[in-house]
Amino acid sequence: MTDAPDSPDAAAAADFTTLEPAPQDWIDLACRLADIARPIARRHFRQPLEIIAKADESPVTIADRAIEAAMREEIEAVFPDHGIYGEEYGQVRTDAEVVWVLDPIDGTQSFISGVPLFGTLIAACRNGRPVVGVIDQPILEERWLGAAGRTTTFQNEPVATSGCEDPAEATLFSTHPDMFAARGLEAPFAQLAGSVRRTRYGIDCYAYGLVAAGWAELVVETNLQPYDFCAIAPVIEGAGGAVSDWTGAPLSIASDGSVVAAATPALNVAARGLLTHG
Repeated sequence: MTDAPDSPDAAAAADFTTLEPAPQDWIDLACRLADIARPIARRHFRQPLEIIAKADESPVTIADRAIEAAMREEIEAVFPDHGIYGEEYGQVRTDAEVVWVLDPIDGTQSFISGVPLFGTLIAACRNGRPVVGVIDQPILEERWLGAAGRTTTFQNEPVATSGCEDPAEATLFSTHPDMFAARGLEAPFAQLAGSVRRTRYGIDCYAYGLVAAGWAELVVETNLQPYDFCAIAPVIEGAGGAVSDWTGAPLSIASDGSVVAAATPALNVAARGLLTHG
């Protein structure tokens, strides 16, 4: 039974410590995939690129496709029975117990604009629930790794969230305010944004890494796809934070695309209260 959305226990439903630890070979593969992706991204960054408009009008570049193709090839070689859910090349075996969820370049707009705050997102999901996550920034050569059963690391060192519980003390990130307009959610987001210490926009998945490392406290978004959010949940939860959808349910491949990532369970509950009730 799901906890009531406004119960403090709802955010606790995303408590990473209750999950079975992720196998080391999954963690090793996630890091290896990031190692494969990084030089490809670096080779194409701030170079002339062919930019193609996808059906949803979002841009895709040769770098996106080359990175995902290389990662998929490695997964198929190591775990041919695992599923893959990628942004560029679709889905295979998504009914498998383990599914890898890949976003080769999260923040393509940043990438094609020469802004070094995009990232490669890699997740391993067990029965739909993310249990391994990597956020890798190829240009700055920064990496966050989160996995069930262990503390999140940044640059191979353990990190923790800030411990903030009060929205009034929080720094809030979101990719762009227009994402809320697309779903008629401008007013709830404005209520939250007006209740925090500061609001910043535009750094895509990098913002989730900042929450995990204690430099920001909240990321709130909507209208996302599984490859946008699966990797970030283990990273933040393994650092002591709480990640859920707007109702308080833990994130999974089947989630609705709404995300509240917070430094603590209490902050997650408070932020969702402002989004829900204003």
